[in-house]
Amino acid sequence: MTTGRPGFGAASSTGIALEGIDGVAVVTLDRPERRNAVDRAMVHALIAAIDRAEADAELGAIVITGAGQSFCAGADLSAGVRTFADDLPDATAEDFRDFAGQATLRLFECTKPVIGAINGAAVGFGASLACAMDIRLAADTATFGFAFARRGMVPEGASGWFLPRLVGPGRALEWTLTGRLVGAAEARDAGLVNAIHPAADVVTAAIDLAGEITRNSAPVSLAISRELLWKGLVADHPRQVHEADSRATFERGRSPDAAEGIDSFLQKRVPHFPQTLDELPPLHWPDDCAVHDPALRAGPHRREMDAT
Repeated sequence: MTTGRPGFGAASSTGIALEGIDGVAVVTLDRPERRNAVDRAMVHALIAAIDRAEADAELGAIVITGAGQSFCAGADLSAGVRTFADDLPDATAEDFRDFAGQATLRLFECTKPVIGAINGAAVGFGASLACAMDIRLAADTATFGFAFARRGMVPEGASGWFLPRLVGPGRALEWTLTGRLVGAAEARDAGLVNAIHPAADVVTAAIDLAGEITRNSAPVSLAISRELLWKGLVADHPRQVHEADSRATFERGRSPDAAEGIDSFLQKRVPHFPQTLDELPPLHWPDDCAVHDPALRAGPHRREMDAT
């Protein structure tokens, strides 16, 4: 693992650090003295870091981790019993959007692979954020806690959508209703975690995995693949996904990237895909597909942040 790109690392006064390492954006929740607990301002800084990493053509993937021994202990409860009651006091129930959901929707909309290096406890917001990542690597010391009901709250961050799709509704309900801590091995066996690494190695493993993805795959193809798999979850019938991936196969098959992918394979060399995300075409879903719901169109996190 090499050092970050000079001048790229962002100051962590916001509680979020951003660094470019080997063509990978490493975003760190950086409040170790608070076990990386978050507030609304820190979540907005996290979203801004994702925006910056996505816009940087030299960074092909994003790794998210935590500073110190925790990934994220959830919401910052230092304000005491009024922590949630005083969040956006002028908002109404109709226009309020929880900040965890703003972050997970941003990951959902991302055009680059997002890998979690879950280096310790991921509770509340931390667990919800992890659910929205494409791949999760966990330290052997990591734990996950969906402890919302234990605090008199409810699942946030759209975890009610992500978690059952990752581990099944029965297990998701057990973890959410009990609020108990789930260890790394149980999380892996349930499908929440892809692999377990020693705590000292998990960030390096995530960067290496991100590098393997970006070195060998076309950025445009990665973005389309993410959309097909994530948004395909809301399709009513596999025919709808078939129509979308058929159109994408037709268009990509005639692209310079496809020519390079075949040529590099035949020549047994590393590919150099010419197309960038600036050339990302829209994915054409059939008219009867639920993907056309306005809630699934790009940009909702920006509207919500504008309102806060």
